[in-house]
Amino acid sequence: MARISDFQVKDVVNVADGKKLGNIVDLDIDQLSGKITSIILTKPGKGLNFFSKEEEMTIYWSDIVKIGEDVILVKYRSTVDLDGNTVKPVNLP
Repeated sequence: MARISDFQVKDVVNVADGKKLGNIVDLDIDQLSGKITSIILTKPGKGLNFFSKEEEMTIYWSDIVKIGEDVILVKYRSTVDLDGNTVKPVNLP
């Protein structure tokens, strides 16, 4: 049986572009089945001070491609506007 701490030490990497998406901070678990439905990641904000806010993102369990010893590979794509700002995350089909 795996513990959440086993997941928190792994890097989450997007297979679409090879970039690290963030670190796992929580798991979403279906109360009836006991199965993990999604993982919750945080990626640090752009500022490095005490007041900087971290962004959260949800990756559905079905979008996880592979869980390795050091890394979790996921299918994830975000839509970016002309200024390079993330508009809305879109999961790959």
